[in-house]
Amino acid sequence: MLQPLLIIAAVEEHGAAASGITRIFEDFGINVPSIIAQIVSFLVVTFVLYRFAFKPVLATIDERQHKIESGLKFADEMKAKLEVAARESAQIIRQAQLDAQKFIDEARKTAKEFGDRQQAEALQRAADVLTKAQQAIGLEHKKMLTEARAEIARLVVATTERVLARQLTDADRSSYNDAAARELTSL
Repeated sequence: MLQPLLIIAAVEEHGAAASGITRIFEDFGINVPSIIAQIVSFLVVTFVLYRFAFKPVLATIDERQHKIESGLKFADEMKAKLEVAARESAQIIRQAQLDAQKFIDEARKTAKEFGDRQQAEALQRAADVLTKAQQAIGLEHKKMLTEARAEIARLVVATTERVLARQLTDADRSSYNDAAARELTSL
């Protein structure tokens, strides 16, 4: 910025050379004092613009650039964290699916064991009921045979009584019944 002023100052110091240069300036219609004033004016405006306009604008641009870079860096970090979180959530989901499958398998196994146990118990109860029914039938059969023998003995005595046409006493009837029952049981 100072170079044009130095050039002009150097030109003025050299008188003889200055007269030659001044003549060139005059030939081209250049007014040296007005050019110097314009150069100084340009340098002042440039300094003011740089100091109060370009510098704040450049600082704002640098600040925005820094914010953009930090935002991009933050976005990259968040993207990396998101990928890690996605992998972790996928792993958690896979583990949950495996655990769920284990629980389902265990539940099926337990249900099958429970069903088998219930079936075995039902078969046992049915066998017990069948055994008890057979025992009851056997007892009922024995009771029926006993009652039938007693009835047959009574009928034999009654028939004998009629055949003999005489009245038997209770003692005779009892002895005939016992004898008939013994003969029937021995069959």
